[in-house]
Amino acid sequence: MVDRQRIHRAIGRESEGTTREQAERAIENFRTKAREQRLDLPTGRKLHRTFVEAANDYLRRIENHPKYGRNFARKRQHLERRLSPFFRGQRIDSLTDFSISAYVRQRKDHGAALATINRELATLSHFLNRCVDWGWCRTKPRVFKNPEPKKRVIVLSESDKRELMSAAVSDQDSSTWIFIGIGMGTAMRHSEILRMRWDQIDFSQRRIFIDRAKAGQREQPMPPQLSNLLHAEWQRRGEPTGYVFATKRADAKLPYRQSMATQFRRVVKRAKLDPSKVTPHILRHTAITELVVAGVDLPTIQQISGHKTLAMVLRYTHLSNAHVDKAVANLSNCISSAVTP
Repeated sequence: MVDRQRIHRAIGRESEGTTREQAERAIENFRTKAREQRLDLPTGRKLHRTFVEAANDYLRRIENHPKYGRNFARKRQHLERRLSPFFRGQRIDSLTDFSISAYVRQRKDHGAALATINRELATLSHFLNRCVDWGWCRTKPRVFKNPEPKKRVIVLSESDKRELMSAAVSDQDSSTWIFIGIGMGTAMRHSEILRMRWDQIDFSQRRIFIDRAKAGQREQPMPPQLSNLLHAEWQRRGEPTGYVFATKRADAKLPYRQSMATQFRRVVKRAKLDPSKVTPHILRHTAITELVVAGVDLPTIQQISGHKTLAMVLRYTHLSNAHVDKAVANLSNCISSAVTP
């Protein structure tokens, strides 16, 4: 018996010359191996962690963690409502590709969308990575995500941008226009903009130091007009050094705002745009698409946008049809008048 499971092994037949002594020695060897396996347990534990136990410990550890605590509410929802009820008392060191595939099949049978399942698998992968890092298990199974259908990338026209910026300037929140201006002029992510500090902006070099992002630290360039506007705003505020989007809530867990979605939606409505399509992330889409249309090479765009791979930047190339047509037109030079009717 090992961890409440009976193990059966066939040693051999007596008619084949197998003796009782050989069987007893084999049993003792199996017991020794079982004890050795128990030595692989984490320090101070007598039994392996179950999935539910490890998930609860994981949530307690990352709740206020500056790095692992991102999207904590969503991770907790995935674990408590979906993952833990499925895997329950299964040991985390016994999870396999097959058991994860069974979870995916069940979620599909229940009508869950591929994107929803992939977000849950991302939480599972992050959870298992931490289990390995913290010594709760030695290895983890591979977590394969489902290929999702590509979504249409919506960008703002020049008139849309002007209307949106005009509405942001007249908004009751004085930080709204700064958020939209930075988004349009740098292609920074929503969270990256909100974590900005005044002392991370180099106005002379027109650079914003981003200390935490998906692809690691980077220096974000910005256009001269945006740099001048931010410098004037910095002087107007008395040359502060703290967060650009500092929170005013006394009970806030973090010193900077967590979202500008409410202000953005208010401005979108004032600009007479569709709030169901125009979201804060559309500012990033628009800025990257403009770089592609301008003929900027993809490695440079990747450096500006902070994407991990060029494959992520390639999603925007199909939007610049005029740019593609201009490039392909060069291929007609070899045809000229060599072919006649």
